[in-house]
Amino acid sequence: MRIYGLKNCDKCRKAKQNYGLNEIIDVRESPLDDTFMEQVIAQFGDSLINRSSTTWRGLSDDQRAQDIVSLLRAYPALMKRPLIQHDDGSLTVGQIGA
Repeated sequence: MRIYGLKNCDKCRKAKQNYGLNEIIDVRESPLDDTFMEQVIAQFGDSLINRSSTTWRGLSDDQRAQDIVSLLRAYPALMKRPLIQHDDGSLTVGQIGA
C-alpha cells in the first residue's frame, strides 16, 4: 500500500497512522509518473482537483483552464489527498482509513 499526498497534510498523516505505514510519498518531491497519473485521472477525472483549496482560489482563470495533468504537475497541492494505492492496485482518494 502506498499513500501519495503531502507530508504536512493532516489527512495524509492520519491515513499513514491508520494504515500503519512509515511513509507518505510527497507529490511535490516525487511527482506521479506519467503512467500512474493517467491511471489516476482515468479513474477520478476532474474530481481529483481540490477546488476548495487555497491553491485553487489563488489561480487565475487562465491557470484554472489548463488540462488536469498540467495543473497537477504545476501545482501538486491541488490534488485531493490522500491518494491511496492499495495492495490489490485499487485506488481511493480522500479517505483516511478505519
